[in-house]
Amino acid sequence: MDLSFLVVVVIVTALVFDFTNGFHDTANAMATSIATGALRPKVAVGLSAVLNLAGAFVSTEVAKTISSGLVDDAKVTVPIIFGGLVGAILWNLTTWYVGLPSSSSHALFGGLIGATWIAAGSGAVNFGTVVQKIVVPAVAAPIVAGVIALLGTYLAYKITQRGRRKTVDDGFRAGQIASASLVSLAHGTGDAQKTMGIITLVLITSGSLAPGSRPPLWVIGSAGLAIALGTYLGGWRIIRTMGKGLTEIESPQGFAAETSSTAVLLASSHLGFPLSTTQVCSGSILGAGLGKRLAEVRWTVAGRMALAWLFTLPAAAVVGALAGRVANSGNAGVAVIAVAAAAAGLGIYVASRRKPVTAGNVNEYPGTSVPVA
Repeated sequence: MDLSFLVVVVIVTALVFDFTNGFHDTANAMATSIATGALRPKVAVGLSAVLNLAGAFVSTEVAKTISSGLVDDAKVTVPIIFGGLVGAILWNLTTWYVGLPSSSSHALFGGLIGATWIAAGSGAVNFGTVVQKIVVPAVAAPIVAGVIALLGTYLAYKITQRGRRKTVDDGFRAGQIASASLVSLAHGTGDAQKTMGIITLVLITSGSLAPGSRPPLWVIGSAGLAIALGTYLGGWRIIRTMGKGLTEIESPQGFAAETSSTAVLLASSHLGFPLSTTQVCSGSILGAGLGKRLAEVRWTVAGRMALAWLFTLPAAAVVGALAGRVANSGNAGVAVIAVAAAAAGLGIYVASRRKPVTAGNVNEYPGTSVPVA
């Protein structure tokens, strides 16, 4: 098996995942700002892309958790990592197509864990780290973010209840530009690192880096560029769901949700917890919806999102396991999986063109009132 060929293939695949992570998660930072009119759609995704790139250089703690914590790098092979990435990419594309803000992070973790488990045995997966740094934070983080956003929304309306509506809205929309920018920076700090960690794990597994190494500068830069490019293209389907589908967001709620998300995400990146940005931001938006008196929360949409969260890890793990098993058979196996994944991705993209969601109709959620300009 040509190891150099495999290393190049897996690094490229990791950057493709990073790209899908970018357009899949653009909604996390900019959905509420677009929904309230604080930022025009194209301006929002452009600003988010720049800040995602900048955020990639802020920290590498999460990357180190992935490259040296989740699985035993002595038992993992390069084809196994490739299979895990394929599982994550296909889950990202599927949930993007149906407009569900599932977790790109958990798709990546599920794909990697499934591929490792089926090829190297359960002993190659560090389940203690999985529980401590993935499962527990995944349950706690959306709740914490939601509670903070709920309290922040309540206080925002309470403090400004005597103010002129237009003045209050204009003030909070200006604040949203800053708070949404911070979410984008935090997203780059957390999510770009996950791809850095995978590429670093590949380099360690292939013998190009020593065990425990941090990501080289070229890895940081390429991961930052890939996620920034994906962000700029805009995941309009998921932006629509988070901005208009879960609840009707006003500018005070958007500001509270974004500020809450930023606080939780930056704290988790500093501690090396690879949180799901999607789950944190969705929890914040839900909390902001509940924090406004008589606000409407669409619990059917929230329920669909919760199901997607529940199935992300196991679904990506199953696909990752199958892809990893085939890829582990040699270069031919890698080629078969690469062609199959490319065909599946192309099929999903072609299907999405039948009813496209763009910057022009992103605020037109089916069954809601007149779209916000």
